[in-house]
Amino acid sequence: MINITNAVISATINPKGAELVSLVHQASQIEYMWSADPAFWGKSSPVLFPIIGSVKEDSFIYEGKNYNLPRHGFARERVFTVENQTEESVTFLLKSDVTSLTVFPFLFELRLHYSLDGNQLSVKYEVTNTGNTEMFFSIGGHPAFKVPVVGGTSYEDYYLEFNTTEDLMRWPLTKEGLIEAAPEKLPVENGRIPLTKELFYQDALVFKHLQPDRVTLKSDRTAHQLTFDFKGFPFLGIWAAKNADFVCIEPWCGIADSANHNQQLTEKEGINQLSANEIFERTWTVEVN
Repeated sequence: MINITNAVISATINPKGAELVSLVHQASQIEYMWSADPAFWGKSSPVLFPIIGSVKEDSFIYEGKNYNLPRHGFARERVFTVENQTEESVTFLLKSDVTSLTVFPFLFELRLHYSLDGNQLSVKYEVTNTGNTEMFFSIGGHPAFKVPVVGGTSYEDYYLEFNTTEDLMRWPLTKEGLIEAAPEKLPVENGRIPLTKELFYQDALVFKHLQPDRVTLKSDRTAHQLTFDFKGFPFLGIWAAKNADFVCIEPWCGIADSANHNQQLTEKEGINQLSANEIFERTWTVEVN
């Protein structure tokens, strides 16, 4: 495990998947990350690369050839190397190899940069196309935050409050994890989604091209909260395993296949295209109080 710390917060990252496993506010000693209890869901913040969600029939077609990829890709199961580290930051690196090329036919370098600034953790994804052809990929986050945040409160005491008050359009998922053809309205009051265990009984809440770009996990029964900024990510997922004490806030540059998709990678909704030797970067941040 790799630890970074400053006077306000500390974070712990597992080199397997370059996965954030702990985020603690030093003064209160509150842990904000889900414990990865395997009885519910044995992850805490996997990186989703080179796809997000499911591809139709767990495969895609590129230049006439079929490639098989499991849900959310393979990076979350690979061990990253530590490229650079300071007291308050660390960079993890994963490179394409013979194994990755059998399921994803592109040469790449994937870096995850973690850095602390006061009460804020920044997580930057950096994808470099090290090949000599166009690269097609998706990337995103899946951080799971503990709910309830503090003792003496319940799951239902918390809500997600967006920085705008519009109603939201949710895109339902099929039982295979594919995007349905039409969205459903998710009414919100004052920009808030109250948290209940039942909210996720039909899988994740999936949103496309939201007007808000920041959301706060909070409760009226405590001053302790976290604010998540997902500016630059066109898709957002909100999810929890059934009856588990967490909520995932998932910023995505990419999305699962639609139920009627033709499986062509280059025609996939939300796919990112990167020229040879070019670099793609996106950053999400979380502030804890």
